[in-house]
Order: sequence, then structure tokens, then C-alpha cells
Amino acid sequence: MPRGAVLAGLVPDIAASFDVSIGSAGFLTSAFAAGMIVGTPLMAALARRWPARTTLLFFVVMFAVTHIVGAVTTSFAVLLVTRVIAALADAGFLAVALRAAAALVAADRKGRALAVLLSGTTIATVAGTPGGALLGTLLGYRATFWTIALLCIPAAIGVGKGIPADAGESMPDTPALVSLRTEFAQLTKPGLILVILLASLVNAATFATFTFLAPIVTGTAGLGELWVPVVLTVFGARSFVGVTLAGRFSDQRPGIVIAVCGPVLLLGWIALATQAAHPVALLVLAFTQGALSFALGSTVITRVLYEAEGAPTMGGAYATAALNIGAAGGPAIAATTLGSHAGNLGPVWASSFLVAVTLVIALPLLRVIAPRVGQVIR
Repeated sequence: MPRGAVLAGLVPDIAASFDVSIGSAGFLTSAFAAGMIVGTPLMAALARRWPARTTLLFFVVMFAVTHIVGAVTTSFAVLLVTRVIAALADAGFLAVALRAAAALVAADRKGRALAVLLSGTTIATVAGTPGGALLGTLLGYRATFWTIALLCIPAAIGVGKGIPADAGESMPDTPALVSLRTEFAQLTKPGLILVILLASLVNAATFATFTFLAPIVTGTAGLGELWVPVVLTVFGARSFVGVTLAGRFSDQRPGIVIAVCGPVLLLGWIALATQAAHPVALLVLAFTQGALSFALGSTVITRVLYEAEGAPTMGGAYATAALNIGAAGGPAIAATTLGSHAGNLGPVWASSFLVAVTLVIALPLLRVIAPRVGQVIR
């Protein structure tokens, strides 16, 4: 399902259309991020007893309707409300989709299933941002909203054809047999808390730089504005590759992915912070950082699903919340660095710091974080 990140490039146009400040229009992206974080466990809990296919179709329709309303409204307050509702729909869809994907595969194949799901999410989030910005520039933000609504049609068709009507109902851990209190109690497990923290840190590092790539491209590297969607697309294309490749190892060899990708990712952020003024280096590092960031991030999120095995309906919500805490927190941290002496490169140094913290926590506990398949931390 198309994600809400495309709005990031449309804030100036929206501000002008509704005669509000850029800062006020920026609350639209904050509202979506907050809705994702709060809505993920909320919507997963509300929909835990619904059939997966019916639930996913409901969220797709809900997402489409909010964007239709957003495309026609002349009230900024209404638009703000639609962003929150769209986030709830998006959060619910991803949480239930993660649960359904895990239920449809063998216990030791969750990483592969997660990779398939996150690869689609990656395209919608990362590649959709420059696409939405370009479309908004040419035709206005309302055209972008209509396009998102139309893209929900193939999403609904895919759900209808790809998800069995009884997905998950024959599992021994059906929602009816596991209480919501038991599922929330999983959050007291040290292992689950640890991998949620690590997933949040990795994704915070990723989106800290991704959100502020435009000024790096045009200011630091001195490239024209048309290069912004190019670099964003390069980053998105490689992130798709990273998620796909990680899916082949995150089930059986998650420790190797973390131990190899983590340090290389840190070196890559440092290299970008010191070499971004060179256009060729910027393009090359956009390739590598996109792949490494999402390879590491999707692997750690897979560990969230394994550690949350006792929460068959809420496990996907915990994984989604981890991703979105990072997606919301990373840009917020990066924004504080823009006024420092590092300037446009402050967010890249923030990404370096966040990955360094991740490694300090993860590497000494690697065997605990990534045990053999079937083992979890008690």
C-alpha cells in the first residue's frame, strides 16, 4: 500500500494552497508519524480477531478514502485529520500484513516473508518520496493525493488474490487462544525490548540522512535540483536490493548480517559525511548506504518477529512500531544538527552516531540478539 512519506516533498505547495506557514504545514508529516507509532499497536489490537484478508482490504479502502478527502478539502484542519486517519490505516495494514506473512510461511522462514513485504514498503516509502514530489511540482499536491488513492486499487486486488480467506486461522496460536494481556506481556521480555531498541536506532539512522538528502545534493555537492529525485531514487533502489538480499540470510544467519553490515554501514556514513561534496562519491555512497541500511534494518526487525512469537497478532505491530519510531525519531534528531557547524552534513553525522550506538549495544550481545533459529531470549 502506498505510504504517507510522499507528503514530505509537498509541504511548500500545501502551505501556499491553504495560506498557512511552512512550519504549520510541516505538522502534517508529524501527524502522520505520530499516528503510525500510536496506531500500530492500537489498530492491531482492535483487528486481532478479524480475518487477515478482510482486515487488509478494510485498511486499503480506509487509506484511499482519506486521500480522496485530502485531495478535495479546502480546510487545513480537515487535511490534518485525514493524515492521522491515513496513518492509522497504514499502521494497521502493515501490522496485520506482517502477522499474515509470518502465518503463511514456516517458522524458520519469517525473514524471507518479511523481506518480501518490506521490499514493497521500501519502494513505496523511499522511491515514492521523489515521485510524489515530482508529481506535486508538475501538477500540484492534489494530483499526488489522487494518484495515491488510485494506487490503492492494485493494492486491494493484490490482497484479494494473494491472501487466503482463512490466513492464520488454522495456526495453533490463533488469536482466540491467546489473550491480549498475554500478547502485551511479551513486551516485558528483555530480548524483545532489546531488538526493538536496535531496530529503532538503525531506522533512525537511515531516515535521519534520507530526510535531509536534498540540501546535501544541492548545497554540499552543488548539483541542480533535478538531481534530488535522482539521488533519492538511487538510495531507494539499493534499499530494495538490501532488503531482498537480507531476506535470504536473516532467518538462518542473522548474526553474520549484523556483524558485517553494521560496521560497514558506519564506515559508509562517515565516508558520506566527509566526501559528500564530490558528486560521484555521493552517488556511489547513496547506493551502498541504501542497501546496507535496509539490509541491517530488516534483519533486526525480523528478530522482533522471532522474539514476539508469543504474540501472534501483536508481533507485527511491535515490529512496525520499531520501524516507525526510528522513521520519526531519526529526522527529529537530525534536525537539531542543521544549525551546528556541520551544516547540511549534520544529519549524516547523526546517522553515524546512531549506528555507532547500535553497534556498541549489539556486537557484545550478538549471540543473544541473533541465536539459532527457534531460540529466543527468556
